[in-house]
Amino acid sequence: MFFAKPGVFAACGLYNLNHLLSVVVIFILLIIAIKKTKIEKKEDSSRIIKISTIIVWILEIIKIIFNFIIGNISNVNTYVPLYFCSLLLYAGIFSSFFKGTIKRVGDVFLATGGLIAGLAFLISPGTSLGIYPLFHFISFQSLFYHAVMIYLGIIIIKYDYIKINYNDIKYYAILIFIICFLAGIVNTLFNGNLMFIKNGFGFFSLIEKYCGNLYPLIMVIGQMTVPFYLGLFLNKIIKKSV
Repeated sequence: MFFAKPGVFAACGLYNLNHLLSVVVIFILLIIAIKKTKIEKKEDSSRIIKISTIIVWILEIIKIIFNFIIGNISNVNTYVPLYFCSLLLYAGIFSSFFKGTIKRVGDVFLATGGLIAGLAFLISPGTSLGIYPLFHFISFQSLFYHAVMIYLGIIIIKYDYIKINYNDIKYYAILIFIICFLAGIVNTLFNGNLMFIKNGFGFFSLIEKYCGNLYPLIMVIGQMTVPFYLGLFLNKIIKKSV
């Protein structure tokens, strides 16, 4: 079951007991991990980000190989890491292995958009639990991956790894714009829907329904702004709570 093709076993599904249990377990593990994490200096946070980035990249590569093996090579939506949540992969590298502006770009995303994306996915993990059973590698990889997004965001905020302000929107937005630009190219060449900027998916289908031809532009602008400001708001709540 753990590496079965989609359709061989019934999908876990959304908003049922299995989904609820998976979310509860993830949050319990997150609480334990955050409480057990001891940060004494900035280098400790840097090391955690670096190790987490390496782990999620390894799991992402396995995911890509899995999709190649089961014959999804023609479906770029299943394995090309150009979704909003995929930004953890790049932001983690920027934060861990670069300095200056590029590092700031990575740090800002991890503390804002990454945190929001992780929370949003656990609420509605349609791209994994809606296709695969709960005890499947893709489900495990997706849940773990997004839990890491939440964990890193909270650690960065709790231990003041960086301080986010409204001016940081420029670092966040440029990263999203670049990924949207690349996703647009791949979508055009290979009939994909990366970053969901071509067609709506889930909640985004409602946006497409009411916005029509303006949907791609609205999705790009929305992803360049809304998660950042939500993340900034969440930063303030977390700081007061921890």
